[in-house]
Amino acid sequence: MDITKAALAALNTAFNTAFNTRLTGTETTYGRVAMTVPSTTRHQAYPKLGEIGPMREWIGERFIERLEKDGFVITNRKFEKTIAVSVDDISDDQIGLFTPIVNDMGQVAAELPDDLVWEQLEKGFTTEHYDGQMFFDTDHPVVGADGSEASVSNFQGGAGAAWYLVDDTRSIKPMIFQDREKPKITPKTNLNDDNVFFQDEFVWGAKRRCAAGFGAWQLIYASRQPLTAQNYAAARAAMTTMHGHRGRKLNLKPKLLIVPGTLEEAGLELLNAERNAAGATNVWKGTATLHVENRLTLI
Repeated sequence: MDITKAALAALNTAFNTAFNTRLTGTETTYGRVAMTVPSTTRHQAYPKLGEIGPMREWIGERFIERLEKDGFVITNRKFEKTIAVSVDDISDDQIGLFTPIVNDMGQVAAELPDDLVWEQLEKGFTTEHYDGQMFFDTDHPVVGADGSEASVSNFQGGAGAAWYLVDDTRSIKPMIFQDREKPKITPKTNLNDDNVFFQDEFVWGAKRRCAAGFGAWQLIYASRQPLTAQNYAAARAAMTTMHGHRGRKLNLKPKLLIVPGTLEEAGLELLNAERNAAGATNVWKGTATLHVENRLTLI
């Protein structure tokens, strides 16, 4: 291949196509628990999600609920992936060896939200949210119907592999994926570029700016107890009876069960089997959709 401007332009187009094809075609899982929020600044401020009370009978003046935009802040992070290819390899028509690598760059860029969201989810046991409690906690403070403070739990306790019940029927989600700058690949293939002159190599670099954070803790219930019918039933009961701000009955619908790979068999038996271990009808069959997430910690 003759190293001409036209040839390099065609090469960049081919690599860009390979990158974007995999970027848009890669299956991701973060959307099961996270809502995507476009970001226009380095630091994005959010109101205290989930603290909206019920509708009230309109008697007299309106009661205005002001959303304080200082509930919590998520700061965007910057990510990159860069590869270099020898000028000689391009000259010797070795493009076919590197196109799959560029294709894979698109995949890892697409999967970055998965990596960030599921990693952040597991930090919920040790990281505070806007109410001063851990995201998964037994003592989230809410304002009761009479104005006094009450405690609400979204954590069953335990010390084993974590599993999660999620209400995935709402626009608001338990997690947030904050998207500041979508992935793109940039070439440094100008024959006058320093990397060409000094290292005799062409460079392609991908960049993405984004972050993951916690959303509405009310919509997810975590457990480190064994995944048994008894513990599953208790987790469902805790969610379906949960009260929110000013005594509002949240009417949660725990329709998604998320487990790591080590709990896949237990999850399948719990949600798919016709009968339980004792031979009785499995009353929990079909009560939730099972999602096995391989990025979750196994123990």
